[in-house]
Amino acid sequence: MTKYIFVTGGVVSSLGKGLTCASIGMLLERRGLHVRFQKLDPYINVDPGLFSPAKRGEVYVLDDGSTTDLDLGHYERFTNSTLTWRSSWTTGQIYQRVFEKEKLGEYQGNAVQVIPHITDEIKLCLHQIGEPGTDIVIVEIGGTVGDIESLPHLEAIRQFAFDIGKERCLFVHLTLMPYIKAARELKTKPTQHSVGQLRQIGIQPDILVCRTAVPLSAEERAKIGLYCNIDAEAVIEERDKDLSIYEVPLRLHENKFDQIIVEKLNIQPTQPLDLTDWLELIDRIRNPESELTVAIVGEYAGQHWDAYKSVCEALNHAAIKHRVKIKPLLIPSRDVLKEDVRQTLCQADAIVLSGSFGESELEGKLLTVKIAREQKIPFLGIGLGMQCAVIEYARNVLHWEGANSTEYDKDTPYPVISLLEDRRSFEQRSDGLKIGANTTVLQPETRIALAYGNRPLSSERFRHCFEFNNRYRVQWRDCGLAISAESPDGQLVQAVELREHPWFVAVQFYPEFKSQPTQPHPLFSALVAAAQER
Repeated sequence: MTKYIFVTGGVVSSLGKGLTCASIGMLLERRGLHVRFQKLDPYINVDPGLFSPAKRGEVYVLDDGSTTDLDLGHYERFTNSTLTWRSSWTTGQIYQRVFEKEKLGEYQGNAVQVIPHITDEIKLCLHQIGEPGTDIVIVEIGGTVGDIESLPHLEAIRQFAFDIGKERCLFVHLTLMPYIKAARELKTKPTQHSVGQLRQIGIQPDILVCRTAVPLSAEERAKIGLYCNIDAEAVIEERDKDLSIYEVPLRLHENKFDQIIVEKLNIQPTQPLDLTDWLELIDRIRNPESELTVAIVGEYAGQHWDAYKSVCEALNHAAIKHRVKIKPLLIPSRDVLKEDVRQTLCQADAIVLSGSFGESELEGKLLTVKIAREQKIPFLGIGLGMQCAVIEYARNVLHWEGANSTEYDKDTPYPVISLLEDRRSFEQRSDGLKIGANTTVLQPETRIALAYGNRPLSSERFRHCFEFNNRYRVQWRDCGLAISAESPDGQLVQAVELREHPWFVAVQFYPEFKSQPTQPHPLFSALVAAAQER
């Protein structure tokens, strides 16, 4: 029967619950267990796809087209777990389902209340993801214990453990242990208060993970265990990492975290734990042979560090493979119009023009493409980055004055990017957004095909409305910016590349969502390799 691990956070937000969940999943998966993830977020938003990356960090896209919080990216990067729409729930989505059931008369005219109706709906979501064949479901509870928004979720998991049996549930609480330099000691009081709040709700943590800047002594573990009613051995140190987030699972394993989990849940792993490749990964991170500066140009750069989280991680994955240290240079697209920023951009070893929505500083993005093209700087355009590559080439090489996307200029004389009349090539939502995994057909002997090892097909994730305008296919056929990937029916252009350039590839999809530390995405790997050769 499926067992559940619930991960909560206390004292402050941004402690790394997502990374802790991902690390738990990685360690258990490598013990031969089938792991699935779920995140319960306290936000009342119904569609996480409408979050502003400038305020909340990137919007993460799953294979089935679900748009989610960026923490789900950690889950997929660390494990092989397949995430779906069932893996992410906001409070708004839970309430929406309850409202729909009320309209259908399922509550038989009774007053709809937080308990039992909202909590029952949350429990239903928990049951639905624990499908047959799943050994462990790891559930991250968003927010911080003590926040009013999180109370329904905490009450629901308390009830859930009572319903299915405590022997099938494990509660992990992540908390902060502040170090007071003047006193030269760690303070346990915030942790005691946080656990106390959980216990008032009716939840007794089984394992306590303590974020700390300094080592946790045996005496401090014993003290925390005594006051929080937790075995001292189940008080786990999670020290701040200076090197990489990919150290987290190794450090947790050193503290016997995964062993405690399997013992407390009475799980029988099907294989011995093997972390050989992960240890090699850390060795490569610790011992780079060179350093590269990669400029990441985007609409949200400089507004929120996590706005391009997956892009930065995909670059890191490629850097690990090539034993390179990446120095990311996040540049807001509007700033490319400034002379000093353009000079900085020209000095970069590689350029990534990332995707975004909206018209903000299109000229800065086009100028970025122009610099990469003329200065022969290895370039990867993503999403809107591909569309900008097409527009810039049409304007400055083909001399189609005023060429543009109809998203930005409905009256452009050369609508090289537009909404297609025939949209049967791609399943899309009612709002016209094409989203989720779709097959990409790679043209033989192109740079993109070589990057993929001459594989003919690849599954990639998309999120866009506008396409390359097929009206210009004939004119484009013999120009220097070649079409190098298409949809299976040949109707949609999914990648273009410059023939006369060291490495210039632009894709309609978002390759960063398919990259893992032990398996970097081929395009990012090829970009870093090209930057090394330059």
